Amino acid sequence: LKPTVHSITHTPSIMSGKGKGGRGKGKGKSKGGSTSSASKAGLQFPVARLNRYLRKGKYASRVGVGAGVYMGAVLEYLCAEVLELAGNAARDNKKKTIMPRHVQLAVRNDEELNKLLGGVTIAAGGVLPNLHKELLPSKGDRLRKRLETSSGWKGAATHDHYRKRGQYDMPSAQR
Repeated sequence: LKPTVHSITHTPSIMSGKGKGGRGKGKGKSKGGSTSSASKAGLQFPVARLNRYLRKGKYASRVGVGAGVYMGAVLEYLCAEVLELAGNAARDNKKKTIMPRHVQLAVRNDEELNKLLGGVTIAAGGVLPNLHKELLPSKGDRLRKRLETSSGWKGAATHDHYRKRGQYDMPSAQR
């Protein structure tokens, strides 16, 4: 191999055997390289792989070229929807990482996603917080008023609001 001299830097560089079309080089112009069907369709999901799965799965005797594109677009939309709602749930809980609990809250609080994933169990997702009105204390109670607000139990600094004043306070001699 002969070293090539660039006119800008005047430093010799030896090119690798792969040439300019190597993987992970950015989104520059590729000369003569093939373009994936997912990038042609403007999708992130692998269209060719979905087409292969549809063919190998024997779902139909014939599978059109557009079937993988359509399926990829639907799956990408559903993933984006669930991730957006789960990200909102994580932000509401003051977290930066989406946990299974946030996915569960996102799916169960959305009417259409709940209908779609009605028979699905999300591992480590927990359940939606739900208190029946019959179980709450009487109307004039401070606890009932606090629970009916949007903050619920989390809004209280401590859970002292349901006990009598001074019931568990230490005597002044022991403080």
